[in-house]
Amino acid sequence: MLAGFEEGLKALQAGDVATAEKELQLLVKERDPRAQFIAGLYIYGNPDTKFYDVNKATPMLLDAAERGYVPAMLPLAGAYAEGKGVPKSPAEAYKWIAIAERWNAPVAPQSFEQLAREMKPEEIEKAKADALAYTFKTK
Repeated sequence: MLAGFEEGLKALQAGDVATAEKELQLLVKERDPRAQFIAGLYIYGNPDTKFYDVNKATPMLLDAAERGYVPAMLPLAGAYAEGKGVPKSPAEAYKWIAIAERWNAPVAPQSFEQLAREMKPEEIEKAKADALAYTFKTK
């Protein structure tokens, strides 16, 4: 299955989004988190492609993040912050940024500050608690 992933990446790097989508399709169906991340962020999440569809992109990022794929967590937080493919939720965005940070993703401090401005203190505390209590799905 590595072949489809490698071919998909090469196609994407060459700017051939259609081939990338085709190569990654099977891996995405099998819920390979790397393929979900690449397809969710760079194919369906890219407004410059004819494949742009946040309602396809965000669920892929969510599934990968829920199963512990750290690179998907920050784009997922962005989707929640902006309401792209999911209902807008500063609290969910804050939670995912906190989870990503706990798993050593490079998180800019202003990410928390921007969201905190839209939240009540008790919402921030709940988001922090939710992040700490979060356990990844295994399936």
